Amino acid sequence: MTQSLHPAAKRGFSASAELYQQVRPDYPAEISQWLSETLALPADAHLLDLGSGTGKFIPYLRPLSKHIIAIDPVPEMLAQLKQAHPDIHALEGVSHQLPLPDHSLNAVFCAQSFHWFADSATLQELDRVLKPQGYLVLIWNQRDTRIDWVQALADCIAPLEGDTPRYHSGTWREVFAQQTLFQPYAETTMTQQQHGSVEQVVSKRLLSTSFIAAMPEQQQAQLKQQFEQIIQQYTAKSAEEMIDFPYVTHIYVFKKSN
Repeated sequence: MTQSLHPAAKRGFSASAELYQQVRPDYPAEISQWLSETLALPADAHLLDLGSGTGKFIPYLRPLSKHIIAIDPVPEMLAQLKQAHPDIHALEGVSHQLPLPDHSLNAVFCAQSFHWFADSATLQELDRVLKPQGYLVLIWNQRDTRIDWVQALADCIAPLEGDTPRYHSGTWREVFAQQTLFQPYAETTMTQQQHGSVEQVVSKRLLSTSFIAAMPEQQQAQLKQQFEQIIQQYTAKSAEEMIDFPYVTHIYVFKKSN
């Protein structure tokens, strides 16, 4: 989502935009209150959802302000966003070249996206569009691998990642190591569960993962079967039975240095 969109993102998210919207988990209900208290934004704050995807995080921004812009480089994802949130101003764009004026935003939010464009060009562009003392907020839902069957699923997926950028690799942190534009301000974690059938919240959710969604359909079908076999093995639940998929939500706030 910077100079060149990663192939896994381009192919996977283009092909699975509708599935992404249907099966990806929401965010903890308390996240809006935490953001409100931590950021203390003015009532007329201007917010950007960067790498917005299908708009899964927009409901959590609405309590913070009425002025929300969404930007994503994948047209198919934006089409889903516009269906779900027709009132939101949504633009196609990339993180290093935002179609926004200088110093026009109070906060930028990257939910499930910053690992795709964690580079110095992005930070420089965010510094340009943010007002003095503006905020950069990074949010990720991560599967809770402290649960045995969640770890088993992670072990199944890991060999398939290749060079796809991922939150859990930690490489996104490197961009903050040698820069002075943004400083750490606050961070927290929250837990939640996604309730639904094994097929919906486990196998189809995992099929919406970028590098899996970019695979041929036959390979995806084989993986779906593997995922459901793992759940059967660990929980004795079949594909149509209900399950709670545990997540840990990580939130990091950075404040613009000037």
